[in-house]
Amino acid sequence: MTPEQFRQDIAELTAQLVGRPLGAELDQWLNTEHGKDSATYARLRASCEAGVAQGWLAQREGGGLRYGRIFKPADDLHGFSVDVVDMKDIAGPHHVHPEGEIDLIMPMDEGATFDGRGAGWLVCPPGSAHRPTVRQGRALVLYLLPHGRIEFSATPA
Repeated sequence: MTPEQFRQDIAELTAQLVGRPLGAELDQWLNTEHGKDSATYARLRASCEAGVAQGWLAQREGGGLRYGRIFKPADDLHGFSVDVVDMKDIAGPHHVHPEGEIDLIMPMDEGATFDGRGAGWLVCPPGSAHRPTVRQGRALVLYLLPHGRIEFSATPA
């Protein structure tokens, strides 16, 4: 796996997201069409695992997290940025999603959850906020942010 192939896989997915509002309907669609038992999920998970192991994903470390933005928003990614975070039994920094956020949750430990959800997709609508939390083990989380927009809170909520 290479960053270039990973980018192509993401571009194929984001092409299917163009024009879809970020909300419950998209959450359901992603989990039905590209959920934990799908080829898309398996391919993206394998890419993320390889990228973390090879050191081209989640390259930074701080506050108990490994994280990193692998791709800035771009036309071939249909305006989405791509981040991957490696978390284990931790809450990350509180932030707001001005245009929403699409998360692919990949538990590395059986039973690990991200914001209470197991393997699959979580779509946060525009204006939503959270303190991203992994419980019961380790998980990788891939974040797709429209136009790369995220606003970290000055003080934790």
